[in-house]
Amino acid sequence: MDPAQQDVLAVEEQLFYERIRECIICVLVFASLYIFCHFVIFRFKEQTDFAAVGDDEDAAVNKIVLELCTFTLAVALGAVLLLPFSIISNEVLLSFPHSYYIQWLNVSLLHGLWNLVFLFSNVSLVFLMPFAYFFTESEGFVGAKKGIMARVYESLVEQLLLTLLVLGMVWVASAITDNDVARPYSLYNLWEYYMPYLYSCISLLGTLLLLVCTPFGLSTMFTITGELLVKPQLLEDLDEQLSCTRLEEAAVSCRI
Repeated sequence: MDPAQQDVLAVEEQLFYERIRECIICVLVFASLYIFCHFVIFRFKEQTDFAAVGDDEDAAVNKIVLELCTFTLAVALGAVLLLPFSIISNEVLLSFPHSYYIQWLNVSLLHGLWNLVFLFSNVSLVFLMPFAYFFTESEGFVGAKKGIMARVYESLVEQLLLTLLVLGMVWVASAITDNDVARPYSLYNLWEYYMPYLYSCISLLGTLLLLVCTPFGLSTMFTITGELLVKPQLLEDLDEQLSCTRLEEAAVSCRI
């Protein structure tokens, strides 16, 4: 084997090990977030025990929906922490450029994390959360055999109809803003155009809702805090209080 082929094999082997290392890091990070979100949801959720009343079907549905919500919360938490993680990792690389133990914080890892977060965010937003809601509220089609699979079929049908409705609305909205999007061949660009567009629209609605609700929430919080806390009496004038007390005493004496 000539030296050129050896160099190519060495580079391919290095890329393979880097890919394996990135996959392991991504799995460990997501597993940590998933475990943390699992404990958070169990801490704040209502304690509903369907098994206590003998309803195994509702208990299984509750567990499945709980796992889907935990997965979505882990993805959301990863999306929130990804930007600080990128900034901190960049600063660490600039501080220790020649350290062997810090070289795993490379650009490839950050790009992989961004791609995974974007993928799982779309999956959770479009598929998992609607399915979890429909699965909780479903009871099976009329005349069908009762069971978990009947509820799954009903949830999938409702989610399919919702997906078609949302995609149609997004296609109409994008066709209004851009005439080229209204062509039939643009429907094949589902993943490359419509999913990012839908994700951006929902993110914009969430941001607007946050901007509208935050002032009301802050005002309500300060109002409740002001009612619960006792105001300090450090800046009150004691001479004025003493004069008021003497006037009240004199008024009571005159009445007597």
